Amino acid sequence: MKVLVVGLGKSGLAACELLLSRGDTVVATDSKPTPESLAALDRLGVPFTPEFVSSDLTVISPGVAADLPQLAGRDVIGELELAFPYLQGPILGITGSNGKTTTTALCGHILQHAGVACQVGGNIGVAPAAMAATSKPGQWNVLELSSFQLETTRAFRPDIGVCLNVTPNHLDRHYTLENYAAAKGLMFAQQTAQDAKVLNFGDATCRGYEALGQAATYWFNQTARHYEAQLQGEHNQENIDAAVTACRIAGADEQAMLEAVKTFPGVEHRLEFVRELNGVRFYNDSKATSVDATLKAIAALNGPLWIILGGKDKGSDYRPLIAPLAGRARGVMLIGAAADKIESHLGDALPLHRSRTLDVAIREAFAAAQPGDTILLAPACASFDQFRSFEHRGDVFKQLVHQLEAGPWRNG
Repeated sequence: MKVLVVGLGKSGLAACELLLSRGDTVVATDSKPTPESLAALDRLGVPFTPEFVSSDLTVISPGVAADLPQLAGRDVIGELELAFPYLQGPILGITGSNGKTTTTALCGHILQHAGVACQVGGNIGVAPAAMAATSKPGQWNVLELSSFQLETTRAFRPDIGVCLNVTPNHLDRHYTLENYAAAKGLMFAQQTAQDAKVLNFGDATCRGYEALGQAATYWFNQTARHYEAQLQGEHNQENIDAAVTACRIAGADEQAMLEAVKTFPGVEHRLEFVRELNGVRFYNDSKATSVDATLKAIAALNGPLWIILGGKDKGSDYRPLIAPLAGRARGVMLIGAAADKIESHLGDALPLHRSRTLDVAIREAFAAAQPGDTILLAPACASFDQFRSFEHRGDVFKQLVHQLEAGPWRNG
């Protein structure tokens, strides 16, 4: 079979390797190939083509829009669907608008602590197609799954499927909230009576997923139970509840789960404490790429805030930020391509500063901050206007914050 792979990030390259291993003829394309991706293709012996050449099957990476005009009339699947038949062992799939990474990493941490064999990947870490090579019967494949991965699935089904929440996100790609919710719902559509779904009882869209597929439903967020944990914020109590519910179904011991929750340090770029300097605390939540994620970050922290917003807009409405920031925000530092739109939505309700770039935002906020204040990077936007990824943005933020003491930005 001749297969065209579209997109040459980690997912596309992993797809190429898997396709080669099963004997397919593979060609690959990308609108902006990097020297690194072209070198990787060369090592695999896969030819690069600038055109969408004819093929029996087209495999697209999550970053490639499924409604791209060049894909019309083709047999198209995503990398997750390609990997599914080759993933040995059961699958624990986790989706949601916010909290996927934390909950996925926590599930892996809990299962490992409980002595349940697992590997973790998906939208974080290793691509599903690459995980196929290291999968084993009886070993759980714990997958963070985005709407971009799920929208191109047909037969994919997890043994345990988790949805944390559904709030407006990626509307620049899915156009409507209904389309976005439907993409996430595909995770449950093919589940059988032997499978399980873990859903947020407090989220109306999640409750609607109960009707999809044949899996038994297990609810979380029905009680006010609080877990002893290092993670901050009420939203993380929900994430813990979801992870514990899922891992219980996967066979983890109750006491081992509670012990694992206490030792879980959180994930990088998600409400990550960076440092305290002159009484000012710095938090990196670069992974807050939606308004809802930013709202959760604001709610998790106490006291006066200097918040850095902006980046690449995803079709968001930023007005819900006004109420929780009113009276708390000493300054809202606007950066990136979305600055104009955010300013138009927030208007005169908050103290806005047109910083433009991350370094200027940090410098201006720290120069004006007082002891007891918090400077928070929680941009409510994607990173691709000024950075390679949210990880790159968070790394730059941390680097700049750690340089503050020695540089010209010292406060006081």
